[in-house]
Amino acid sequence: MYALTLTAELNGVTNLRPKDTAENPFWYTFTVQCTSCRETHGNPVAVSRFETNELSGSRGEANFVWKCKNCKRESSCSIKTAPKPYEQNEPPKQQTVIEFDCRGLEFTSFSPEGEWLADGIESGTKFEGIDLQEGEWYEYDEKANDEVSIKDLNWEIKRA
Repeated sequence: MYALTLTAELNGVTNLRPKDTAENPFWYTFTVQCTSCRETHGNPVAVSRFETNELSGSRGEANFVWKCKNCKRESSCSIKTAPKPYEQNEPPKQQTVIEFDCRGLEFTSFSPEGEWLADGIESGTKFEGIDLQEGEWYEYDEKANDEVSIKDLNWEIKRA
């Protein structure tokens, strides 16, 4: 089992999470490496916890099934948990966002492509459409009459 973790500085917001529902699935974007030949796939791959693919030889199914171009081995990964909201902390602390089970592959890096959500700490304002690809996000919370931000994002993939 592996975990995607985040450490980030949240100011005025909490419960940072991907917008990830059956109607509007979030596609977690990773760089993938074969654990057999250590070849890293040139293009990022996207995985949804709501999509399943058949494993060859009717060995079940997984959220992501991949065949290494170099050694031709089939590998798979399944997301095991719904995303956990990242809560604001002082100082920022590492928290698990999702957990996944990989067989024959490793995710080596994560790109936060897609829509993220957060809640105003003081106001309860619902922030939608948050884009974290630039590594930071700034907005104004009308109800709290203050600036809110998400910055210093550090994504890590580690054994759970």
